[in-house]
Parts: sequence; C-alpha cells; structure tokens
Amino acid sequence: MARSHAYRLTIEWTGNQGEGTSNYRSYKRSHTIHVNGKQDIAGSSDPSFRGEKDKHNPEELFLASIAACHMLWYLHLCAEAGITVLEYIDHAIGTMQQNTDGSGHFTEVTLHPTVTLTSREQETKALELHQDANKFCFIANSCNFEIRHQPTFCYT
Repeated sequence: MARSHAYRLTIEWTGNQGEGTSNYRSYKRSHTIHVNGKQDIAGSSDPSFRGEKDKHNPEELFLASIAACHMLWYLHLCAEAGITVLEYIDHAIGTMQQNTDGSGHFTEVTLHPTVTLTSREQETKALELHQDANKFCFIANSCNFEIRHQPTFCYT
C-alpha cells in the first residue's frame, strides 16, 4: 500500500531594509528556513542574483537534497547487500541553465562520491548499487533531468 508523507517548514524573508520591495535593489534576498525542532538555515539567493555569498541558496540546497538522498539510499542498499562502507564523501556538481527571460532550470547533476570499502571484491556490486540508489531516491525521482554517477572507490 502506498503511503503519503507530508513535510512542513516555514520560510521567513528577513531582507526588508525599510523600503520593502519598492525596487529591485531596495531589498536583500536573505531568508531563514525554520523546521520545528531543528537548527535554522540562513538562506539567500545566489550572489549572481544579488544574494549573500555566506548564506545557502536554493540551488545549493536542491543539489544537496539530491546528493544526500542518493547517499542515504546507497548506504541502505550496501548494508542490505553485505557491503561495508566505511566512508562516503560526495563532491556533487549541478548545472542550471538560465534563459534569456530570467527563468531557468537544472539540466543535469553529476554525483562524484568517493566510497571507502573494506574489500576490493565488493566493487562491482557497489558500483551497481549507485544505479539502484538512483531508482529509489525520492528526490531523483522528482527531477526531470539526468543524474549521473561517477564514483571512486578506496579500500582499507
């Protein structure tokens, strides 16, 4: 039986500098993401869209969601397959295309996980599980572009 999960959070714009949005340059893009019982996330737009470079932007958070969801499914599938992962570090890269009218969309994401395994003999199956993780990842299943995987394996 299919189950439904609901997620709630609050986004609070904190960038009013006294003039509101009276013009494009009169306000900051800063905001705070509140999730009950969790640490707040300070956000802004990307610096190329007048954002603050020391705050997370929606595009980074979107990429982080894809990479984290993939990692969590991958670790789960490895555990089920008897593959021991000791370390997992991903240097994910996303490409967003901006259109001439200002709109845009992601065109691709490539995950570059470095996975430390206990045995070289596990590598073939460990490689296959990246494709399986992509099939199960809730975020990847919500995307309309390709998500690639270029894993590297290390051994203890």
